Amino acid sequence: MADKLVKIVEDYFSALRDVHRLGAGTPERTHYPAVANLLNAIGVDLKGRVLCLSDLENTGAGHPDFGLFTSSQLQRGVPRKGQMPERGVIEMKPVADDAWVKARSDQVSTYFQTYRLVIVTNLRDFLIIGEAPNGQPEKRESFRLAKDETSFWELVSTPRKSAERIGRAFGEYLKRALTQSVALREPKDLAWFLASYARDALERVEAKKELPGLASIKSALEEALGMKFEADKGEHFFRSTLVQTLFYGVFSSWVLWARQKPPPTGRFEWREAIWHLNVPFVSALFQQLAAPQHLKPLGLVELLDWTEATLNRVVKEEFLQKFNDADAVQFFYEPFLEAFDPVLRKERQIGLSCAISDITAFEHR
Repeated sequence: MADKLVKIVEDYFSALRDVHRLGAGTPERTHYPAVANLLNAIGVDLKGRVLCLSDLENTGAGHPDFGLFTSSQLQRGVPRKGQMPERGVIEMKPVADDAWVKARSDQVSTYFQTYRLVIVTNLRDFLIIGEAPNGQPEKRESFRLAKDETSFWELVSTPRKSAERIGRAFGEYLKRALTQSVALREPKDLAWFLASYARDALERVEAKKELPGLASIKSALEEALGMKFEADKGEHFFRSTLVQTLFYGVFSSWVLWARQKPPPTGRFEWREAIWHLNVPFVSALFQQLAAPQHLKPLGLVELLDWTEATLNRVVKEEFLQKFNDADAVQFFYEPFLEAFDPVLRKERQIGLSCAISDITAFEHR
């Protein structure tokens, strides 16, 4: 799947490059086909295929550039009369514009009032505006391909090279963007989301692998797992296991939180996750990982915020009926590891298997 995402993003970059080289188009509408093809290629493999359609009719809020519909909403390829785009709308601006500034515009606010989910993009930045618990708009996940117009056109000038570097992460971001309004019920679906965030986290940790704070975390992890991380392969395995521990720790905490009696009525918060972990060494390790002095320079805070938002989309009652402690490794952790790092899974280097067994054993004590 990662290779397919890279190819989709490569095609997107190629289309933008070719049109830009012509020098005869408009700053915005000329690039509509490339954006629509990108999102349709991503949407075809989603549960409830998502289609990106332009030229929406005016429903009282103006004309968004694109609407994101599911296949069940269409009849002969056209939205049924009166259908609102189930997955939100897209407001597109020229590459030179600042997408973050445009996200605060009256136009985007008007779209939000009607559609409740707006993706703002200038081709190089993508930003999701969703609905907060209080009904007000909130900024959710974002993705930056390039910091400015010049560097963006440099990026797309080498489609294959750029896609190999950033295509997996960008493609997974778009999959998450097209499913922002979907409630999660299946353990395997949630496992994919958490693995996607974890893969982004691993890339950030790899980029900051020389941070002094990682040394103390490494020592604690070696002591907890009773093993040593040595040589280059061991160092990568350490960073991979660190990220697994962090995200599986948040998930395990969420499970314990969701199972409280009486059932919780508020929202889950990852910053309080430590209070829900019952296994002493996992709790102590997670406390180190979650310390601001470690997370802030690693750039993991926003990823954990996004993870928190995703966990709060889970339909707790239905999920927990399908999530059996005895089958946790097979039906959650294995899919998580398959999406997160299939090489480690193939080599059966599952660093958290012992921690998972302890967590599930302690949950009912």
